[in-house]
Order: sequence, then structure tokens, then C-alpha cells
Amino acid sequence: MSESISTPQDDAERIRLKRLAKLQGASTSGQTTPPNTQSPSPRIPTPVQPITPAPKRVLEPPTVPVPLASKKKTVVKLDHSTWENETVGNVLMVTLDRSVAEQSGYELVWLKQLAEELRSENDLPHPIRLSGDLIDRLLIARLELDPGNMTWQTTFEYLVGCWKRINSARSSLIKKGYPPIDTQYGLNVIEKMRELVISYAGLTLQEPEMFPQPSGRPLGPPELVAPLLSLSALSAPLLSAPTAAPNTLNPSDIEQFIQDLARRFEPDNDLMAPEGLGGGDASWRGVVSGLEVLVSVKSVAVMITRLERWNPPDATAANFEQLSLLGPLCRLGVFSREWPGIAQTYFSEPDKRTRDDIESSYASLRGTLKSLQSSLFQIFNTLVRASPESREAVLQYFARVISLNVRRAGMQVEPETVATDSFMVNLQTVLLRFAEPFMDANYTKLDRIDPLFYVRSSRVDLSDETRIKATSEEASTWVEQNKDPNAPAPNFISHIFYLTVALSHYGYLKTIQTYNGLAKHVDDIQRHIDHLNGDGSWMGGPMQGRIEAAMNQVKLEKSKIQGQQMAFEAQLLDPELVFRSIGFTTFLSTWLIRQVDPKKQHPNPPAQIPLPLEVPMGFRVLPEYIVEDIVDYLYFSVQTSPDKFELAGKIELLTFALTFLNCTWYIKNPFLKSKINDALFMSVWGYGRERNGILGNLLNTHPMALKHLMPALMHFYIEVEQTGASSQFYDKFSVRNIAWILKVVWDNPAHREALNAEARNVDKFVRFVNLMINDVTYLMDESLSELTQIHNIQEEMDDQAAWNSKPREYRRERESTLRSLERHASGYTTLGRSTVELLKIFTAETKAPFMMPEIVDRLAAMLDYNLHALVGPKYQELKVREPEKLKFNPRALLSDLIQVFLNLADQPEFVLAVARDGRSYSQDLFERLAGVAIRRGLKSEAEIEQLRQFVLNVEEAKAVAETEDDLGEIPDEFLDPLMFTVMKDPVLLPSSKTIVDRSTIKSHLLSDSKDPFNRSPLHINDVVPDLALKERIQTFLVDRRKARLADKFPAMDTS
Repeated sequence: MSESISTPQDDAERIRLKRLAKLQGASTSGQTTPPNTQSPSPRIPTPVQPITPAPKRVLEPPTVPVPLASKKKTVVKLDHSTWENETVGNVLMVTLDRSVAEQSGYELVWLKQLAEELRSENDLPHPIRLSGDLIDRLLIARLELDPGNMTWQTTFEYLVGCWKRINSARSSLIKKGYPPIDTQYGLNVIEKMRELVISYAGLTLQEPEMFPQPSGRPLGPPELVAPLLSLSALSAPLLSAPTAAPNTLNPSDIEQFIQDLARRFEPDNDLMAPEGLGGGDASWRGVVSGLEVLVSVKSVAVMITRLERWNPPDATAANFEQLSLLGPLCRLGVFSREWPGIAQTYFSEPDKRTRDDIESSYASLRGTLKSLQSSLFQIFNTLVRASPESREAVLQYFARVISLNVRRAGMQVEPETVATDSFMVNLQTVLLRFAEPFMDANYTKLDRIDPLFYVRSSRVDLSDETRIKATSEEASTWVEQNKDPNAPAPNFISHIFYLTVALSHYGYLKTIQTYNGLAKHVDDIQRHIDHLNGDGSWMGGPMQGRIEAAMNQVKLEKSKIQGQQMAFEAQLLDPELVFRSIGFTTFLSTWLIRQVDPKKQHPNPPAQIPLPLEVPMGFRVLPEYIVEDIVDYLYFSVQTSPDKFELAGKIELLTFALTFLNCTWYIKNPFLKSKINDALFMSVWGYGRERNGILGNLLNTHPMALKHLMPALMHFYIEVEQTGASSQFYDKFSVRNIAWILKVVWDNPAHREALNAEARNVDKFVRFVNLMINDVTYLMDESLSELTQIHNIQEEMDDQAAWNSKPREYRRERESTLRSLERHASGYTTLGRSTVELLKIFTAETKAPFMMPEIVDRLAAMLDYNLHALVGPKYQELKVREPEKLKFNPRALLSDLIQVFLNLADQPEFVLAVARDGRSYSQDLFERLAGVAIRRGLKSEAEIEQLRQFVLNVEEAKAVAETEDDLGEIPDEFLDPLMFTVMKDPVLLPSSKTIVDRSTIKSHLLSDSKDPFNRSPLHINDVVPDLALKERIQTFLVDRRKARLADKFPAMDTS
């Protein structure tokens, strides 16, 4: 007897091979049934694509209960040969002996042809006894009999009869009380028959034409429907029905038969093959179709959710999708880690593929994904509707997946320890479809979502999650305060809503992160390729062959990763998934704002901005990932699928961004606030024919934007100065990108009026201006410095003779430095230019804040310094190869700087400030600037004339100032300790007891809220005016000026 157990597809393949062999060489005589009945030759079956099962676990026969032996009773031994002959014949209802068939009245079918084959093969005696080794051949021979025009049972009915007789034979064997070794031998034979019978039963349900069938009978899946439907009529426990037909399944048989079928056809290695959904046989479709038929019967649906394998208690995050009943189907997908064959088959050598070819691959895969995901939803939806019990089991299934995969949201996660991307995304699509009914366009069902879900349900554990603006202690206290044992359990809508939020965080959005990581990996590889190409020292040397091989390998790796990217895009950028995800995300953002709306009516009418200063505790204790996921998905979808917002989502995106940028105190995490700004920033990037992105037009027309955009941008710009991280100085530059947004809206008078209204809040606006000047100073200094270094290295490399004479290590080090400088410089120049543009825009609209004493001198000095760098004696040091690669546009930058001077040229304070700048300002510098502007066509003649007049005014003011400020020796107590200038309004700092000028300390506090001498907290209102010192300084200045005038114009001698 064979030791190994075959798989269903092995069975199917064996059937095909045997039958083809018969057609080629078998005699024309068929197998005989009753006398005078001629059996035609076997027909070639329709090619079968059987279910592709998963690795089969060898079924171990159950432990045999051994009856206690009485001392007086003799144990009868089992005659293996006789028992096998009788049992196999009675179960399969076949014989190889004509006389036995005749004695049974041909209830046992005589397999004449098989008997002849066996005698010819093995020279066996007559009659041939049946045994376990012949079961496979006996079954195939029996199933191949053609019923002709006779009334004959279907293949499935015959196999059901065999299965029922197997159960009877097993019970009879155990009851006989044979010795354990004999009983175990018999059970092995019976289990082999069960395996084969169940295999063929499953195969014939999928491919009814695999074997000859009687005409006019329903075949295939419909044969299973009738027994399933009979379950719904049961009102009592399942009992055996002795009067039932021997070849049909009665209600008491259904559960065991389905379990045997499921166990035999559990998805396995073929369903998990690398090609997955892309496999040629698409065998998963048969499994899905079968499940849809099964769960359509409510009793069966309930029974399925009761199975242990529905939600295996011992499963881990990594193997849940293999062990759970629906897991193998839910893990089908296109992502590269679990399905590497997809990228290899559909997207190999992406550089050589046309766009049409790629789009065709996308369409093919998306069509398959849609079919799978629609079927999965249909299965889950049918289970939910079957009964309250099965609905609870489905909800618990999703909750279990979430709880097992909390680690997926971590920064560093081993993919092998958690669920796959395909599994999580497929479940996400199911939940998104469940959510669709309550996401109506007018948000009428928002109130049906229980805001106390996290108190009243334990499905989603938040114990380790960061809250939006609450400590874990505050969250625990809030839970205790809101516990009510008499409160109703959350409704189904609430469960779906919160489960979708959680699964998105741990699953879908983590998959998006993985996709973004592939893009970064491609960039790293490209930099490596550029590095190898740039270092030409190896060419012509002994290392050339090895380095060229390394380059080819790196290029292959890049091509492989690009293929993986495309496989990800097939799913993540699927239009249906994107539409549903945008819909849910905007619904979630609207729900979130309702939680902070004092009237709890948003968006009908919208919440009023600004929100109350007191943040509701119900909002504070929500998991931070709700806000983070909204922003992350909006940022992703605005970048990758902006056209999908054309139908819906724009107003919700705008409302969410403006609400929380204006009310940043509602969110604790500064990086989360910056992400909101990033999403708004990306929404004004052009795509297709939309030059100003998805929100460009809305920002210029929507009442909320016209009223609140300017305050939001300014408020955020100020707040981001302090992120709380050690890298906060650098973080702020990456998120202060409001200049791009202002470009889109600046021509709108309503926005300019809103800016002027903000400027009337002098303290806030001056702080904003100060930060802007700080940014320009730093960014311009860094970008110009790095451009100078790039220029020097490039000049060194241009001298080929000197360069080639340098040691190889020195050249490699300089080339590496050059690449690093180029990467940094492009970022600095881009940010610097955008901030200068911001300065140009603001100085044109409102000038008074820039003329404040704490601002104007620093502004003038910064502008003069950058002019000196761009047109001064060393401007040649900024010339670099391919400046566009570094985003360096000196013409545009110089034009913007000139415009700032022109905007402020009519302000006396600014004229004096430029005159006081002794470091960078000179009349020659501005004359050179005027010449460059004329030659390059940067400004009109009228503007150049205006600039020259400004310089004359500066020179005049400078002459007056020099005359007035020649005060000779000045007492130290009159000098500002930081600026070393004469104080005009001395004030005492309360903690350090230091006296400084008011304008000096105001300028300092704009960027730093601490006393500069002892780092104690300090506010401008805390300083104490030193009126006595101020009077002494004023007296000193008056006396010195009088003395100077007396020296310059001595009194005439009238004697």
C-alpha cells in the first residue's frame, strides 16, 4: 500500500495520463456492467484545472479506541487479505470477478478491462483479490464507465455513496474489537479510500465533464446546493436519517462532508506559488466560487464561522493567513515580498517597456484584483448577514488581525514576523466596502458613530498608542469616567468605522510606506551608479572589468526594484481603491472636526475657526494615528492620484488643513502639524492641465480659504520654529514652504487684505518677519558658501594635468565631497530662493513691520551681504557647471533682491538702516548692481533710476549720520552689551540684572524666549525701563553734539 498521500491535482493528472494511454493502446472492449450491456470506449475528458491545494499535511488516522479485553474472551485477529477484498469492494461497489458481480445481481460492477490489464501486467491468478494498493485504479476504472443512454447515478452521487460507506466501514471496524495493530491497518486502508473519494468529489464539483456523466442531470456545484439547502429546514439537532438515499447527503452528513472537503482542498503550495494571481490556471477562482456557494446557505455560513480554523487561537501574525480558513485567499495579491513572480512576469526590464505595455499589465492585474476583492467582500458580507453570531465572528476576525499586527506600524519591522501586505490590503478593501453605506455625501450618518467606542469596546487596544494631546494617565482617567455598564454596545457602523481606521494604520498605510521606500532605494542605487560613472580613475586600469561587472549588477538590481514598484502601483494606484480610500479619509477628517466642534454639527454648518482654546478631552485621548493617517494618505494621494480629487475630497482636504493649521494647539506633535502643511503644499502643485494643483482654484474662491489661509500660514510659520527635537533648527526649513502657496493666491485682493489684517497684529507679524529674515540669512549663506566650494572643486578638476597627478584616494575624496555638496546645495538654493520670494511679496504689500527698530537693521545688513556675494568682486566664485541641476538661478535671485530694495526704497528707516551697514554696503556695489541689471535685462530703466535715487538717499543719510555719530569716547554704561551701540531705550532684564537696549532684547526674543545672559525664561513685558539711565544718555548725546558743533563752527571774535 502506498505510504504517501497524493494531492487532488496529482489525482487529476494521473487520471489524464492513464486515460490517454488507454486511448492509444487499449482494446475496444469496455468494462462490463450487467450482461448484454456494451460499454463504449472511454471518452477523453475536458482538460481540468483543478484547485491547486496547499502543502498537504499527512493525515494521521485517529487513535483507535481499544475495548477492554475480558480474560475469558478470545481476541479474533483480522484476516487482512479477506477484509480488504470485501471492504474495498463493498465501499466502491466494484469487483474484478464476474461471478461475484453475478451473485450480487450486478450491484457490484465488474471491471472487466481493469481485470485483464492487471492479469497481463502481473500474471495474477484468477480471481484477483481487491486491496488497498488497487484503490486508485479501481476508482478511475469505475468512474470512466460511460452510462450511455441508461439512467445512471452521477459521478458525485456515486462518490457520496462511497464516502458514506467508508464511514460505515470505519465504525464497523472499530466495533469489532480487533487487536490494535490490525485495527490500525484497517483504518489506514479506509483513510486512503476517504482521501481519494474526497479528492475526486471535489474535482468533479469543479469539472463535471471530467468523467462520463448521465444526460439530463444537474452536474457540478448544483449537486451540492440541494443538500446545503436542506440544512435550513432543520429545527432539531442533526440526527442520522436511516431512510435517506444511500447516494445523497442528508443534513446529518453535511458538516462532516464539508470538513473533509475543506481539509483535502485547503489552499496550498500551488495556490501559494510565486505567480499567485498571475498564474495561468487561476485555480483560486474555483475555491472562491465554491465558498460563495457554501456561505449562501445561512446554516453553512454560521457553521463555517464556528470552525476552529475560522480564527485559529494559536496563530501568530506571521502564519495567521496560512492557518485561518480564509487567509490563503485573502493573501493573494501583487506585492513583491509574497508574490515575486508578478513583478518578474509583468514588469521585467521596465526600461524597455512602452507606456502602453505597462498600462496593459496594470489593467490585467487590476481586473484580477477586482474580481478577487469583490468575491472576498461578497463572502464576508454574506457571513455578516447570516446571523448575529456569524457577524460577531467576522468582526472578531478583523479585530484579531489588527491585534496580531500592531508591530507592523513600527519603524523597524522584520516582514517575516507580521502579516503580508497583500493580506492586509485585501482586508482593507473589504472594510472600505462595508463602510460605503454610511459615507453619504451629506454626512447624515456621522452621529451613528459612537464617540465612546474605545470605552465601550475592547476590539481595538490603544494601551500602547500615543494620543493626540493626552498622557496615558489622562486617557485612563477618561475611560474610567465614561464607563457605564448599562450603556448599549457600539453598533455595527461604529465597529466597521474604527476597525477600518485601525487596519488602515497597521496595514494599508504601512504598505504605502514600503512602496515609498522602494523609490528611495532606487534613488540610492542611481546615486551609486552616478558615483561609479563619475569616478573615471578605474577606466583603463586593472580594476575596469570588475567595476564594469559591478555596475551591470547594480543596474540589474535597479531594474528589479523598478519592476517591484510597478507591481505595487498596480494595487495602490488602482482607481477604485484610491476613490474608496479618499472617500473614507475625507469622511474620517470630517468626523474628526465634528469632535472638536462645540456645536457637534460640522459640516452642516461648518465649525467656526478659530476653535475654542479648551481642547475637548474626547478629542485629546483619540489615538494620534488618526490625524497622522489622514495626513499621510492625503499627501500620498495628492502626489500620485491628484485627478481622483476632481469628483470629491477637495473641500474636505482644505477644511481639515485650515482648521488645524489655524488651531495648532489642538495637536501636540509638531511634526504632525508640519505634515498637514505639507499636504496643503502638495495640493497646489500642478498636474495635467491644472497649473495650480487640486486646490489652486479653491484657495482663491472658497470663503473659508479667503478668510483663514493667510492666518493659517503665518501661524504655522511662527510655530514651526520650535519643534522640540534636537534637529529643530534644520527641521523648520523643510516645512516652511508657504511661498509656493502664496504664489498661487497672491494676485487675489482678498488674500492681500487678509495679510494686511494680520500685519495689524504688530507683535505677531514682527515675529513672523524676523523668522523670515533669519531663514533668508541662513539659507543664502549656506547655499552661496556651498556653491563657492563646488566652484573650487570643479576648477581643480578642470586642470586635467594637475588633477591626474593627484593620488587616487585624494581624487575620490574630492569627488565624494563634490557630490555631497551638490545634494545639499540644491536644497539650500531652492529654499533660499522661495524665502526671498516670500520677502519680496510681503515687502510689496505691507512695509511698516519691516521698519521696526528690532527688524530694519538686520534686514538691511542681510540684503547688502547677499548683493555683495552676487555682484561683488568674488561673484565669479559662484559660477558652477550645470547650475540648473543645483536649482541655482542667479538672475532670478538677483532680480528678487533688487525688488525688495525697490519695495522699501521710500521708507526713511530703511534708508538709514542701509546707511548704517558698514560691513557690506558701498556706493560702488550698487553701481555695479545697476550695470548688471541693465545688461541682463533684470529691471526696466525706470526701476534702475529708482534704485540710483535710493543710493543717493543712502549716501546723504550716511553723511549726516557720520557727522552726528562722531561722539568721541563713550562711557561703557551707555553702550549696549550685545551690539556695542549707544542705547536709546535702556531696560533692565529682571533675572540677569543686565541692562540692554529695548530694540536689542526685542530682536533677541523674536527668535529665543530666554534671557541671553543666564538662559532664564523672559518675556518682553518683564523688562524694566531704566529711565534714569535713558535721561543720562540723552543728556550725554546732546552735550556731545553741541560740543562737536562748537568745534566745527567756533564763535566769531567780535572784539
